[in-house]
Amino acid sequence: MAAITPDNDEEPGSLSMTIARWSLFTYLGVLVNASLVVGGTVAGCSSPPAAHQPAPIEGTTPVTSDDPRSTIASPQPSDALAGKLKRTEIQRSTSSIPGRDIVQVLTEIPVGVESGWHTHPGEEVGYILAGTVSMKIRDKDTLTLHTGDGFLIPPGIPHNALDLGPDTGRMLSTYIVDPSQPLATFTE
Repeated sequence: MAAITPDNDEEPGSLSMTIARWSLFTYLGVLVNASLVVGGTVAGCSSPPAAHQPAPIEGTTPVTSDDPRSTIASPQPSDALAGKLKRTEIQRSTSSIPGRDIVQVLTEIPVGVESGWHTHPGEEVGYILAGTVSMKIRDKDTLTLHTGDGFLIPPGIPHNALDLGPDTGRMLSTYIVDPSQPLATFTE
């Protein structure tokens, strides 16, 4: 793995430092969660992934179920997609980017089911844990994503995921979003 580091002459609070820290955080989050989540449970545990609380990363504040920002106690984020797909919020934290939260969600899409065209109020950085998913992104070529593939959806861009089978599609998505907005909103 190549190290994700800014140039040595960068200011500690600069945009490139923030991007480097976020890139490393996202990469590590995907690796940790992809290696822990197996068949709907955390490897070696009988509890669902939402019950697993990883050790906090230095410089972050973990969100607990008694924190008012938390939806850990609620297995599904409350937004437009909650009625169509099984979605479990894994973690939520205030970002170092002012006015943004980082939210990580495990989404399960049954075979042949579409998410429906929707947007997010910030970036979506996703990773396919299982299955084959057709990802349509407005004004872009359709992506066919397989287990181990990553994807990036820019803020406010309509997109639609369809599980192609033969098994339930599982994806881990990390969102960098405006916390005052719903995590997902249906569009036409």
